[in-house]
Amino acid sequence: MTKQEYEAAKALTLPYYDKAHIVLTQQERDNFEVADFGLGDWRNVGLNLVVYVNTERCCAKEMVLLPGQTCPEHVHEPFGDYPGKEETFRCRMGMVYLYVEGEPTESIRATLPQTGREYYQVFHEIILREGEQYTMSPNTRHWFQGGPEGAVISEFSTTSYDEYDVFTDPNIRRIPTIEP
Repeated sequence: MTKQEYEAAKALTLPYYDKAHIVLTQQERDNFEVADFGLGDWRNVGLNLVVYVNTERCCAKEMVLLPGQTCPEHVHEPFGDYPGKEETFRCRMGMVYLYVEGEPTESIRATLPQTGREYYQVFHEIILREGEQYTMSPNTRHWFQGGPEGAVISEFSTTSYDEYDVFTDPNIRRIPTIEP
C-alpha cells in the first residue's frame, strides 16, 4: 500500500469513530493502522484499527469495517506457552457479520469478496448489532465483514500477536507495509 493510499483509507475510515461517539487522541489517530493484508484490494479485504493497549495480559482495539469490507479468515493458534488469543467483539456502530467454526448457516448475509474467496471455509453466522458482543475461544477460525452501514467493533482480548495470525489464504501478509 502506498502512503497516498494509506492516507486516503485513513481519511475514509476515521469518521466512523466520530459516528460511534468514540474519541481518539491525536496519538491514536497518528498510529492508526490500515491493513490491506498484502492483497491490493483494501476496500474489499481490509481492516482499520487503533490499538489502545497490548500488554502481556490483555489487549484492547477499536476496529472499523467499511460496508462490505472483510477481515479474512484466520485463527490465533497457540505457540510456545501461549494458548492462543481469546477475544470478544462488541459492535459499537452498524452491524457485523461474524463467521466462526460450527454448523454452517444455510444462507449467509455476507458476500464473499472476489479476492481469495476460495479460502473461506467457516460459515457459522453470528450477526452482531449495536451493543451486542460475542466471545471466541482461543484457536477458533473466524472472519468478519461490515454490514450495509459498515461497523465499528471494540475488541477485548488476551495479548495480541498479530504477526502470528494464521490465515487460510497463503497469500496474506498480516503486518502492513506502507511504501513511499
